[in-house]
Amino acid sequence: MDNTYLSPAERRVLAEQALQNLGADRHRHILVRVRCPRSHHVAIVYDTSEGPVYRTQVGPHAHGSRDFVDLGHHGRRSGTEYVDLLDAGAFAEDVLPARCECGNRSLSRAELRGTIDEHQRVIQVP
Repeated sequence: MDNTYLSPAERRVLAEQALQNLGADRHRHILVRVRCPRSHHVAIVYDTSEGPVYRTQVGPHAHGSRDFVDLGHHGRRSGTEYVDLLDAGAFAEDVLPARCECGNRSLSRAELRGTIDEHQRVIQVP
């Protein structure tokens, strides 16, 4: 599919729907897991019917069943999910937002695409 002329909002809606279509067995469709040097989860790229979909959580969030985010009363306990089509067209920004416990990060669409082409399953970002 040619995603060149989709707006960023349209791409993200399409990506969210593609992830939902994977259902409960989403883990079987993982192309690449992205981790930081301390092995925190940074992002995941899934193989979907719309092509590779990038998923991460930005903002403060817990990473395991016993991890808690230190927030005030009525604060959100999870970060905001960010999804986008990895192959977003020539006019899309190359930089994708990401976050782990170490802080905010930026990932490159082109580098993630290269990782998939090289059949790497897990990558570590600096």
